[in-house]
Amino acid sequence: MPERTVVVASKVGLHARPAQMFSQAAAESGLTVRIGRPGSTGVDAASILGVMSLGVKHGEEVVVSVEGDGAATVLDELVGLLATDLDAVSPA
Repeated sequence: MPERTVVVASKVGLHARPAQMFSQAAAESGLTVRIGRPGSTGVDAASILGVMSLGVKHGEEVVVSVEGDGAATVLDELVGLLATDLDAVSPA
């Protein structure tokens, strides 16, 4: 299962809109995705409540792991989201 560590760029961390955008992308991937602090087992990334419960702030590191076919591609996309200030992105 590939995993990667990334620094959260959103100014509010993983709360409200950034958590929703990340969780939605994880759910839409159809794969098993987990997110957590380094050294933890993490939470189901498709669960917005799980992601928000981590209380991740701007500039903190998280580990994202993805399991399933196409995991590397999905991991790249999800890490890209976290490395972007999602509050500055216009809604689609």
